[in-house]
Amino acid sequence: MADVRTAHTAYLEPSVLREARALLDDVFAGEMTAADWEHALGGIHALAWEDGALIGHASVVQRRLWARGRVLRTGYVEGVGVRADRRGRGVGAALMDELEKVIRGAYELGALGTTELARDFYEARGWQLWQGPSSALTPRGVERTPDADGAIYVLALSVELDLTGEIACDWRAGDVW
Repeated sequence: MADVRTAHTAYLEPSVLREARALLDDVFAGEMTAADWEHALGGIHALAWEDGALIGHASVVQRRLWARGRVLRTGYVEGVGVRADRRGRGVGAALMDELEKVIRGAYELGALGTTELARDFYEARGWQLWQGPSSALTPRGVERTPDADGAIYVLALSVELDLTGEIACDWRAGDVW
């Protein structure tokens, strides 16, 4: 089994961050943009190591989401990826175990955006699909983000949520969700 360690971005050596970025570039077949990588920084990273090689990465960063008229301190999961030859061995689950501890200990809500391929993984862990419309608070005001509808998952902790209601995220460059 992989050795999973957590650390804040500030405590990771630049070489480890470069290795994590290269891993995610490989996992996402070159689709990982500079903005995507930026979104994964500034929080807690879970890193899976095997025989001295980085085989998995995930991070959780703080964001503000709005739902039911409330601003929610949210642990937002970013940059989840496991090296192709190590998938199906529990590495992703081990990474998420660590991040979910952080989320449960520090946030009102967990959230993430995912693709069709990972939905079953998150649902099996208790994450719930947000079924209502999504938006972002942009420099121009609140704007709908219909491309994110059906791809946002939440881990409700200390708040009651109407999963069919509206949800909005804070602004950031690149993909807002």
